[in-house]
Amino acid sequence: MTVATPPAPTAARPQPSKPRKRHDRSSQQRREALALVVPSLVPIVVFSVLPLLQGVWYAFTDATLRRNDTADFVGLANFGRLAGDSFFWNSFKIGIIWAVSVTLLQLVLSLGLALLLNSNLRFRSLTRLLALIPWAMPPVVVAIMWTMIYTPNGGPLNAALGAVGLPSDTNWLGDFNTALPAVIVVGVWVGMPQTTVTLLAGLQQIPLELTEAAAVDGASAWQRFRAVVLPALRPIVVSITSLNFIWNFNSFGLVYVMTEGGPGGQTMLPMLFTYLEAFKNRNIGYAAAMGVVLVIVVVLLLFGFLRSQFKKEA
Repeated sequence: MTVATPPAPTAARPQPSKPRKRHDRSSQQRREALALVVPSLVPIVVFSVLPLLQGVWYAFTDATLRRNDTADFVGLANFGRLAGDSFFWNSFKIGIIWAVSVTLLQLVLSLGLALLLNSNLRFRSLTRLLALIPWAMPPVVVAIMWTMIYTPNGGPLNAALGAVGLPSDTNWLGDFNTALPAVIVVGVWVGMPQTTVTLLAGLQQIPLELTEAAAVDGASAWQRFRAVVLPALRPIVVSITSLNFIWNFNSFGLVYVMTEGGPGGQTMLPMLFTYLEAFKNRNIGYAAAMGVVLVIVVVLLLFGFLRSQFKKEA
């Protein structure tokens, strides 16, 4: 007779630690994220952050572009000199007039053009292509073309004005009263395509059912624009206005080719003033202090503008 022996008790298997697995998985995910982010951060740090920090450092030195020059720390001397520089602050006032005027006119005219291009026009594709032509032209070519248009003797603008009996001897870029408005017109013309395309893309995202329902309710075209189109475009308008203001305030190439800041400093934009101080007068430290002040002012202006817009949306 055999007696069945009970099975030997097996040792309890150690249960895997779930928190430990989750910890290992999250650590691996962090390493993978770092491996993806670091290669993109390196060029940003090397080509953007380090030059920016170097520029800020130069603002506190007496660095120049002279040969074998040494940059010595001078503290806030450059900023103290800048506070009493009336030429710089006059150029700053001109820069604000230039940037605000060009940005607002670009927005209004581009919105009208985008509404027109969004309608059922004949040859709509050709019209959209023609609207992009200023965007495809290099700024130097635009500046030379408009300088020829503004030529006081025999220019097409004065010739057209003379043909309708208006004064035809205006020196548009050489007169104190017309130089700044003349370059503002060129700035608006050359920047309109980008704003128009952005607004046109926003208009095409608005559902037709909304405007059709408003039309069925008896809303006029202006009421549909105010109640339906404009609120839908508001985020795009805020974004493109902010970007255009930064771009227009910092750009000076167009004005430099057309007037070089003249006549009598009437078109001397602050970035052009800074450029001339750095590379014509060779005062890198003083020009860097101008750049630091301009960046701070632009950031504060944008912060106030965006904050007011976000408060309206809240």
